[in-house]
Amino acid sequence: MSMKRMQFHRGASGKAAQNSALTTADLVVLSLIRERPMHGYELVKEYERQEVEDWASVSRPHVYYALQKLAERGLIEPINGAEAADPRGKTVYRTTRSGVLALSGALASPTWAQSRAPTSFDTWLGLSIHARASDRRRVLAARRAYLDAQLEKERQTLKAIEADSGSRVPIAAVMVGLCIAQFETERNWLEKLEAALR
Repeated sequence: MSMKRMQFHRGASGKAAQNSALTTADLVVLSLIRERPMHGYELVKEYERQEVEDWASVSRPHVYYALQKLAERGLIEPINGAEAADPRGKTVYRTTRSGVLALSGALASPTWAQSRAPTSFDTWLGLSIHARASDRRRVLAARRAYLDAQLEKERQTLKAIEADSGSRVPIAAVMVGLCIAQFETERNWLEKLEAALR
């Protein structure tokens, strides 16, 4: 099953299960709204704050599309009246019982732990035997600079996470720690590769 499109079964009652595909964007939006009710603009701000693009293949436009799709499918619903508490009149959404079940059902799949997404650098590396030596050196130097920049960014992110509070802090700190460890490992490996190519 593709990580971009997970299947869930709706209808825990005796009715026949109805298959419907949820994308990664749908699951991210469901998760964010599950944490607290929000309107579209708040969702985008939370998406940016949590740097979702670093840990999920979801763009800002996907957020708005997912919001509409989830509402149409009854997985989220508008909050009405004083409970909505948005002075600008924007529609604030919360997850429905079906939405909570869909989210937990999609997250139960072992497929999440059985995938490997190649980066463009992995692809380049596989093809690099056909590159000129000078081009290989230039691309490897660019990768080193990229890794150094990412390491600095993630170290700053980790400091900000550790100064924050909330239910996501422990898992966010571990996720960023994993990114740092992976970047450090690749950085060390890259130095060995460059030495071997000299």
